Amino acid sequence: MTSSTLRHPAPGTPRRVLDFATVLLARNPNAMTLDGTNTWLVGAPESDERIVIDPGPSEREHLRTLHEQARITGVLLTHHHPDHTEGVAEFAELTGAPVRALDPELCVAGTTPTAGFGSGPLREGETLNAAGVRLRVMATPGHTADSLCLHTEHDGVAALFSGDSILGRGSTVVAAEDGDLGSYLESLRRLTELAGNTWLLPGHGPEQPDARQTAVNYLDHRRQRLDQVRAALRKLGGDPGEMVAPGEVVDIVYADVDPAVRPAAESTVRAQLNHLRELGELD
Repeated sequence: MTSSTLRHPAPGTPRRVLDFATVLLARNPNAMTLDGTNTWLVGAPESDERIVIDPGPSEREHLRTLHEQARITGVLLTHHHPDHTEGVAEFAELTGAPVRALDPELCVAGTTPTAGFGSGPLREGETLNAAGVRLRVMATPGHTADSLCLHTEHDGVAALFSGDSILGRGSTVVAAEDGDLGSYLESLRRLTELAGNTWLLPGHGPEQPDARQTAVNYLDHRRQRLDQVRAALRKLGGDPGEMVAPGEVVDIVYADVDPAVRPAAESTVRAQLNHLRELGELD
């Protein structure tokens, strides 16, 4: 089994990536969502059922196209951000399918409960058996407190639906408002323990053939950024403990940042400073 060689066709065009995984790109591209949000349809080829991961924005044509692909028997959410969840209520009403997430407030009972899919909040390590596949829940907090990944192996092919914990290109934002860098680094360390042949099926950007190596690269990148922040603090204050404005650090560490995402960069720096403070490196 191999992945398609195509990369993100026009939004609204379902693309089979693996025998058990098809992606539908939502029409919500911007500086933060890259090409847009990836909605995944998951199910064994011989099954007429599909599980949807992250219905995406409340965009009628996107949700209708999802509904038309197969009999939808469950919906899973990787985290609460609206580019992944805005269309959930409408899609649950359209399909009658139950919705599950780590956050109880995002869960919907549905009108057509599915055997093996379960109900209520997801739990770390829980295994779901539906649409002919087994999906294991991996809580991966950091991008948000309720972030998770879903791991599966079908006919000898392993895949990780990573939401925003790892992207298909670039790096994910860990913002001070609802993210935690310490938790994120621990989640990345956990993902570096995946088998080396695990496909990465992300919430944004194209699929990648090695989720483990991508996690290793992400972890190295975060450590390098922290070292850059430490160096910037020394340059700005002479003492890593002295107070500086996040914007001053952005000017050094993220000097080439797109103005459209500068607020996100400043929030990222606040999260980095919070982490250094937790490590005892800041007063």
